[in-house]
Amino acid sequence: MRDRGLEGAAARARDNMALKLFFWELEEHLKSSSGIGVVAIDNKIEQAMDLVKSHLMYAVREEVEVLKEQIKELIERNTQLEQENNLLKNLASPEQMAQFQAQVQTDGSPSSAVQPPVPGGNAQVLPSTQNSGTSA
Repeated sequence: MRDRGLEGAAARARDNMALKLFFWELEEHLKSSSGIGVVAIDNKIEQAMDLVKSHLMYAVREEVEVLKEQIKELIERNTQLEQENNLLKNLASPEQMAQFQAQVQTDGSPSSAVQPPVPGGNAQVLPSTQNSGTSA
């Protein structure tokens, strides 16, 4: 995750440099076209717009790649959590599952209802310490 932050900072620095270069090129184009007709100015503007478009497309492609990688990692994490959930369901006794379901239905907070299984023993279901009424 930290590497992505560094990559993002590097991408922003690269984009910043590209924009500075773009504005410098635009300024040079405008200076060189001071005595030329309207058509030449239109061509310079079109070139500048093409340059902006290419820089934006590059930045968007980079961001899409980062997001694709994040999606891939989230899918892998989701799969892992689903496997852990299935394992815990298989280790729990029917009484524990019933108590868990009742807990979820009463206050909607399953995280405080089930303790992780102890090696060599069964999972313990403890009453919730949260209030099922108001919340802050």
